[in-house]
Amino acid sequence: MRAVWIILTLGLGTLLGLGFAGAWHPAGDSFAVLRLPLAAAFALMVIWAAWPRRIRWPLAVLALLVMAQIVVPRALPRQGVPKADWVLYQQNLLFSRRSNDAWLKEVARQSPDMLTLQEVSRRNRALLETLRPDYPTQVTCPFANVGGVAVLSRFPAIPGQKICAARDGLAGVQVQTAQGPVWLLSIHLHWPWPHGQAAQVDTLLPVLQGLEAPVIIGGDFNSVGWSHTLRRIGKISGTRRAGPWDATFHLPIMRTPVAIDHVLTSPGVAAAVTVQPKLGSDHRGVLARLAVGE
Repeated sequence: MRAVWIILTLGLGTLLGLGFAGAWHPAGDSFAVLRLPLAAAFALMVIWAAWPRRIRWPLAVLALLVMAQIVVPRALPRQGVPKADWVLYQQNLLFSRRSNDAWLKEVARQSPDMLTLQEVSRRNRALLETLRPDYPTQVTCPFANVGGVAVLSRFPAIPGQKICAARDGLAGVQVQTAQGPVWLLSIHLHWPWPHGQAAQVDTLLPVLQGLEAPVIIGGDFNSVGWSHTLRRIGKISGTRRAGPWDATFHLPIMRTPVAIDHVLTSPGVAAAVTVQPKLGSDHRGVLARLAVGE
């Protein structure tokens, strides 16, 4: 029995360790999604297993430190923005959504200046036309069978400054605001491994490189904030992830909550981020209040 516990513990430890290997293999980002439950299970297994004490407690402490990396930022006081220059609403709409009324009411209530949307399908594309009087600047690009990506804004588009990475899950536009021009991008990535997220990001990085700051990216990244994928995108686009690790999606396996929908901003843009209801989607929305020069 002792041998079984030790083997199980080593197996969990291996999966946990793989979650830090995203720079070497895309599978690392898939296991990184499960870092918190894997670390918790590993800590418990180490404590319960009949390991020698000199091994048991250092391993348990290591697992607890991994958990603290995720849990502690959520417990810290939330960053506020006294006066927002822009408000962004980010959400994966769900290609097969059945009702739009509650979502449209919430958008009207929040009255964002910009929206970044994913899974814009034939079934829900009418939402864009409904919103067009308030958001005349719209760029939509196709992506996979689940629908395209879109950016919407109250602000006028700067002529010639639009991006549509057809079939690669990226739409963007540079808009003119009272605070100056800003790039607004919507992104939808495949799941990491064994799907094609890494290759997709390889294609998108040249598109993201060299965009004039400030840059705002909202999207369903299908990767957690500590993934290699988020680091790559943040580095090449000159952005950083905003907000705490609040869950936006539940995996089918045991309904595990994960944070895979994010807002990224240039360093000169402060952001106060809160998650919103699903409202007919399988992803929660993300509302970001943004301030320039903070």
